[in-house]
Amino acid sequence: MVQEEVIEALGQIAREKNVSVDLVADTLEFGLLSAAKKKFGTSDNIDIEMDINTGKISIWQHKAVVEEIEDPALEITLEEALSVDSDAEIGEGVADEVPFTAFGRMAIQSAKQILVQRIREAEREKIYETYSQRIGEILIGTAQQISRRDVIVNLGRAEAALPYNEQIPRERFRPGDTVRAYVKEVLRTVKGPQIILSRTHPGFLHQLFQVEVPEIFDGVVEIKAVAREPGDRAKIAVVSSDDRVDPVGSCVGPKGSRVQAVVRELNNERIDIIPWAADPATFLMHSLSPAEVNRVVIEDDAHTMTAIVDEDQLSLAIGRGGQNARLVAQLTGWRVEALSEDQFARREEESEFLRVPTADLPSATEALVVALSAADVFTAEDLLAYAAADLAEATGIEVGLTADLLDEAQDASETRQTSWDEEMARRAEIEAEKTRLAEEAAEAEAETESAESDEDDSTPDGEESAAMDATEEVAEQVEAAEEESTDEDATEEVAEQVDEAEQTDQSDEIDDSSQTE
Repeated sequence: MVQEEVIEALGQIAREKNVSVDLVADTLEFGLLSAAKKKFGTSDNIDIEMDINTGKISIWQHKAVVEEIEDPALEITLEEALSVDSDAEIGEGVADEVPFTAFGRMAIQSAKQILVQRIREAEREKIYETYSQRIGEILIGTAQQISRRDVIVNLGRAEAALPYNEQIPRERFRPGDTVRAYVKEVLRTVKGPQIILSRTHPGFLHQLFQVEVPEIFDGVVEIKAVAREPGDRAKIAVVSSDDRVDPVGSCVGPKGSRVQAVVRELNNERIDIIPWAADPATFLMHSLSPAEVNRVVIEDDAHTMTAIVDEDQLSLAIGRGGQNARLVAQLTGWRVEALSEDQFARREEESEFLRVPTADLPSATEALVVALSAADVFTAEDLLAYAAADLAEATGIEVGLTADLLDEAQDASETRQTSWDEEMARRAEIEAEKTRLAEEAAEAEAETESAESDEDDSTPDGEESAAMDATEEVAEQVEAAEEESTDEDATEEVAEQVDEAEQTDQSDEIDDSSQTE
């Protein structure tokens, strides 16, 4: 009965822990040997036979037949041996079957503990091997627990951790939420394998597009590079192996459906899809979109590309907080700078101004210049990249002389830098003065325009109307006087009234002019 229960338990353990029955059987055998050692003091003379199909377990203890027993665990008297084997003789060995119950409760408990421990270790190893092979894939699980903002994800047969720093900013999970994440790494720990998930890894974006875009899954379209600032913005570079397939259009999908599915999964992270190019300069121009690049200057030694853009395109090329330039650097694998034409010209001017040829150093003879040139040392800046001993080894010049050359190069470089700083300060003062004068001129022009406008509006409409009415009234009086009388005195009286009216109008005009001034 005990054997049957053990065999049934073995099968159940194998199913629950996803390990083979043979492994469980081997583990049980090891546990029984440990129990035998605990019971008899040794397990060297113990054999265990186990039949998985029938559930029969036989435990045999081998002992040597002797006349006098010195070690009961390994020896047996002839009398006792004959009860086991009728053909037993002194000097030979016999195998005595040990009943399961002979081990005792403590020994069986020990065997059980060993069995559980070994099965747990086997299960952990199985999990490690399984998920180690799935690094770089997307897994779907359920948020089981939130611990210090880390999410414990139930994957079925295993648990995984989605650390807070691997979560997209501003996204929150609750227990029971479905979690889709990228397998970043699988670690061995004392508590078993630890599966680390990520939603910020560039590979997560890559795998999402592979799921959403059939052309990528089939290998027609390839994602050559990915750059991300999780939760904010990302860029991917794609290329097609078939000229008939547009790689960018394939990723965008009908009415943007494919890229929008990825954007929703990434918590509305903006995604720029860039056509990849083998030529670094062309690739850079594509990558800096939406900025328009005039030309690209490549420095292979420094692995740097400088994009020259118009002044109004500079902010687009750099991006908010330098984001666009950072993403482009990630995408291209180059150090990237974005400059306007004026900035680039000023930098080139500075570089040329600060350049001190080795021939200009006081101690530099023609022979020394030739020796330095042979070691690719042409300027004071090149010299300062060496220590005195290294420079002597590279050029064959004496260490004392190389030390002098380095001191002179340092002094020359500092002098040139000081001169350049003074020149920049002078130019800054000139620009500041120009700006001040321009502002003053603008203020003066504004005041002039305001004064002219006030002069045009200085005579009120009411006063002009009153003056016109007075003039018309006087004219009517003149006509009436001429009709009623031809008397000379009357005519002179009316004429005087006309003169008075004209003088009044002129006086009003003078007053208005004075008010305007």
